[in-house]
Amino acid sequence: MDSPHGAPHGISVSATGFGLKGPRGWAFRDVGIDAGPGALIAVEGPSGTGRTCLLLALTGRMRPTEGHAAVGRMRLPKQMAAVRRISALGPVPGVTDLDPALTVREHLHERALLQRRFGGALRSLLRPRAERKAAARQRIDAALEAAGLDLDALPKGPRTSVRDLERLEALRLSVALALIGGPRLLGVDDVDLKLSDAERAEAWALLRSVADGGVTVVAVCSEAPEGAVVVSTAPKPDTATADEKTADEKTAEEDTTGDDRSGEDKSGDEKAGDEKAAGDDTKGAADALAETGRA
Repeated sequence: MDSPHGAPHGISVSATGFGLKGPRGWAFRDVGIDAGPGALIAVEGPSGTGRTCLLLALTGRMRPTEGHAAVGRMRLPKQMAAVRRISALGPVPGVTDLDPALTVREHLHERALLQRRFGGALRSLLRPRAERKAAARQRIDAALEAAGLDLDALPKGPRTSVRDLERLEALRLSVALALIGGPRLLGVDDVDLKLSDAERAEAWALLRSVADGGVTVVAVCSEAPEGAVVVSTAPKPDTATADEKTADEKTAEEDTTGDDRSGEDKSGDEKAGDEKAAGDDTKGAADALAETGRA
């Protein structure tokens, strides 16, 4: 993380043949990225195509199983811990959920305390109390400004509970909390979920502003905005995996075998019919039963 007195510097993100396989198969596969520092990267694709997994893998929070990726000079998965130190997550359901019972002020105060205790240099803990409080206040004010969150415009100001925030306001608060640590890489999940067209435009304007301020942004969405570096997790229809090909070949073999057996049964039926036509009813019936048993 960078100093609270200095602007954060974005970082490049690249990947080749990047993939992650879990117990239920591939979450995402064969992903390629080439984005410079301060880019707005939109991870686009239908729900269930591994978008969130890709976001967490690029921020060092999930271990990939295929291909190569780099955040700046840090390689994934070898330097996941280093990537986590320079990255932060905005809203990611199930990972960084806001506490609906806490107020906006309580969330900001808690994050500032955590940043001072675990994210700052050890010598910062030895500074005078008044100086530490002023530095924390400066971090919070800068993060709120970058996220475009006006506390006075909230229903109860800073004492507004998270449960009373609108979707866009909650997004701004989550982004502000992430920016308190001065990250170089910011991850945001489901940017356009449950937003109107006007709110969606505001959300993308917010993330573009953060990127223009020097923080590289990776944002998951269903539809990428213009000007973003688009990364798609949608499955490629012309490239089946080896497992799928094997299953298809097995099915084809079973179908062929079934056709051959059907041909044999048909041949036996015709033979029984011929013998019956010849007048040997008993022998024809026995042959037909034998053929049925073999089938």
